[in-house]
Amino acid sequence: MKKLLFGTMLLALVIIVPIPTMARVNVNVSIALPPPIVFAAPPEVIVLPETYVYVVPDVDVDIFFYNGWWWRPWEGRWYRSRSYNSGWAYYKSVPSFYAGIPSGWRNDYRDHRWGGRQWNYQRIPHQQVQQNWNSWEKTRHWEKQGTWGVQGLQPRPQVQQPRQVEQPRQQPQEKVQQPLRQPQGQEPRQQPQEKVEQPQRQEQRPQGQQPQHSQPQGKPEGREAEHGK
Repeated sequence: MKKLLFGTMLLALVIIVPIPTMARVNVNVSIALPPPIVFAAPPEVIVLPETYVYVVPDVDVDIFFYNGWWWRPWEGRWYRSRSYNSGWAYYKSVPSFYAGIPSGWRNDYRDHRWGGRQWNYQRIPHQQVQQNWNSWEKTRHWEKQGTWGVQGLQPRPQVQQPRQVEQPRQQPQEKVQQPLRQPQGQEPRQQPQEKVEQPQRQEQRPQGQQPQHSQPQGKPEGREAEHGK
């Protein structure tokens, strides 16, 4: 009986131990990477109006470029990479820029229309986007360049404009000027001059006391006179 019990315990351990390892394999397989997209040359992109999101319009798969990253949705998940054709990594949530992307942007691209207006979009080479995307966003480049090529489009009010004033930056300048005003009086420099004059007056006093030393010289003369008498 003891041998049977020992055998059943071994079988139970053999069955139970592989279960966590099986679960780990399933987790790794479930988060798969998207298949690569082959490009004959670095793709050209266009910028979507009223955003600074760039898209590759010549492929059926959605590939976006924003904030220095290439973004790609696949099977309900999002992936990003520093390169447009490799190095995709799983991204845990939906990127923030995607909320402002219209679902029918491809139809607008084909019809050259955006919001019912004529859209004369510009095809941008890959290298220009990689080099200039940051400066374009800081200088509001596409608002100045004919509002993204959409005729009659009025740019949205920028909420960040009051932040660029930054009036509190003037406070440090006042703090720097305050210590410069204090030495203008130069009062501490006059005090040592008075202290220097005081010892000069003390030196003049002994000169007046010289006659006092001549008095004892006269006294012995009087005593000698008395002795002479």
